[in-house]
Amino acid sequence: MKLNSSTVSVDESKLRSVCGLFCSGVTIVTTRHRGRPVGLTCQSFSSLSLDPPYIALCIGRHSQTWPLIRQESRFCVNILADHQKSICQQFARSGGDKFTGVNWTETPNGSPLLDGVLGWIDCSLVREFDGGDHVIAIGQVTNLDQAEADSPLLYYRSSFQHLP
Repeated sequence: MKLNSSTVSVDESKLRSVCGLFCSGVTIVTTRHRGRPVGLTCQSFSSLSLDPPYIALCIGRHSQTWPLIRQESRFCVNILADHQKSICQQFARSGGDKFTGVNWTETPNGSPLLDGVLGWIDCSLVREFDGGDHVIAIGQVTNLDQAEADSPLLYYRSSFQHLP
């Protein structure tokens, strides 16, 4: 089914407000581009399929970091813990060395694994789709693990929230 976007009219601020009612976790997507660590904050992440094991990311079309990750064709999704709000904001900015002051090790695929995350998922890029002002990226899971129990970093109504 193909929608004709020229006939659809939705108030952008109302769309943002209503979609903001959906609470989501926050991730940082990382890789090593030409040996240098790069990454970006991604709130639009989800599990997509168990067989085959796929995840989905929605990345802003104007991201300067996503093309670097795409070139490497592999990445790690770092699932952020409640105490990682500042690192989330650091990786959400454009430009500069986002890894300044950030401790990390390598995942089996060579991507940066940030210290203190709840879990991580190594992926190989399978495909991208047009998502309007976003790119929808599908990654095949190649390795993953979780840390000891902690609370997730949550985003709700345009701000960070905490579990009670």
